[in-house]
Amino acid sequence: MADAFKNVIVQSLECPVCLNTFTDPKILSCSHTYCKTCLDNLLELYANDQMLRCPVCRAETQVKNQDVSKLPTNLALKSLIEDVKKQYQFCTNCKSEDQPQAVVYCQDCGMYLCITCHNKHSQWQNFISHEVLAMSEILSGKVSVRRYRKCRKHPKEDEECFCSDCRRFACFRCVVMEHTKEGHGVIEAAVYESSHIKRIEDLKSKADKKRSCFQKYVDFIDEQKERVSNVQKRCTDDIKKACDDLVRQVTEKKEILIGEVKGRSEGVEKELDEMKKSAEEHITHLTTIADLVTNRTKVPLDMDALAAHDTLCQDLKEALKQKDPDYKQPRESSKKGKSVSFKRYVEMDELGLGKIVNAVAKNIALPSKGSMNALVSTPDGRMAVGCNKGNMEIFSADGQHQQKVFKKVKILGVGFLSDDRYVILAHSSLNNIALYSLEYTKLNVFFDTLRHDEGGFASLTVDSDDQIYVSYRKAKKIQVFSPAGGKAIREIPCNGNEPQQISSYNDYLIIESGDAIR
Repeated sequence: MADAFKNVIVQSLECPVCLNTFTDPKILSCSHTYCKTCLDNLLELYANDQMLRCPVCRAETQVKNQDVSKLPTNLALKSLIEDVKKQYQFCTNCKSEDQPQAVVYCQDCGMYLCITCHNKHSQWQNFISHEVLAMSEILSGKVSVRRYRKCRKHPKEDEECFCSDCRRFACFRCVVMEHTKEGHGVIEAAVYESSHIKRIEDLKSKADKKRSCFQKYVDFIDEQKERVSNVQKRCTDDIKKACDDLVRQVTEKKEILIGEVKGRSEGVEKELDEMKKSAEEHITHLTTIADLVTNRTKVPLDMDALAAHDTLCQDLKEALKQKDPDYKQPRESSKKGKSVSFKRYVEMDELGLGKIVNAVAKNIALPSKGSMNALVSTPDGRMAVGCNKGNMEIFSADGQHQQKVFKKVKILGVGFLSDDRYVILAHSSLNNIALYSLEYTKLNVFFDTLRHDEGGFASLTVDSDDQIYVSYRKAKKIQVFSPAGGKAIREIPCNGNEPQQISSYNDYLIIESGDAIR
């Protein structure tokens, strides 16, 4: 009875989320208790919310600043867990009154074994494959014990059944007394556990698939970011190169203009310097003679002195006869220098540097000339060109050829479904439509299209709802198919107009007929 009671106590120490012994148990406002780590993980599901929803009763508990550590700790439970860990676990296989201390636990037998029982257990042929855990590993929390549930009402009985209506395990006695009425679906616990594990595995598989789907989306975003970054870098490099070229050109132009100004000015300055020199020489000559004549205080008496004085006076008179300076000549000369000016070009772009544009057109040659039948944007932003010679050429957004696929398929039309599957209209007498996976594998889906002799040349497009449109020039109508294949789900008459080409744009169907677009 004591062992059964202890087993019930141990079961009560398990967290309902992780099914392991509680670690740092925290109490919610609804009084349910969970591990702090489990609550942290649950709170991550509501990243922008401060309310934590109890997994058992769905009651909400407010978590300030999303800090689970601020929730009250279940001290009584924490103390009980510590006491249980400190207690010795005795062998549950020995029949003697002084039960020895257990050293291992057998997951398959559900029993604690002492050293003696463990030695015997390991020697039995049928027990060799059993999973045995050391007590040190169990007490350290590194491993979890697989427990055999005991009935709370009948502690000696194993809960070997499960009631799917009550959603609880029960022993056989409880099933007979409480779960025999109409509406109670009782199955073996092992059967339920197997189905439960299978459901968990299915959910895990779906979660992995969904995670892979979103990871692909994240990778696609990273790829787009990288392409945007590459375009930004390329534009930045082009701008820097243009700036460097412009700076070089401006510097060269500056030197040319300065040299031209200097050349024009130096000629004028030379003429003015010659005029200045001539005037200054005359000033010196006049000053010298005037000083010799006017600075004498004595009157010359002898003949030589009188002769010298007369000569100097005559020279001074000749110097005084020199005409006054002509201002017209330097003025006219300076005009040639003063007329030089600099005129900026203001009609052009500010610096003649260029501007940012949204797109740059490029002419890209196909690997095989004269073979293009279809051009469509791929879900990842590339270009797919369908060719009637038996291939599809894939180009990057900037026109770089990347790969050749569907080498044996003569393509008349191409489209993409929302899950990235290819929809291809083959160039044949049957006007066949085929679906291909991302790995270019043809899928087993049949479309009942009109043959070429009945419908004529066909064209294809796919709208945002994954509906597939096929137009026929001879039949002058359009068939609409679902991705599941089979017969057309509806037909659209073209009222006598011949649909040469069709395309889907913003939930509208665009039809080219002759020289008209409808």
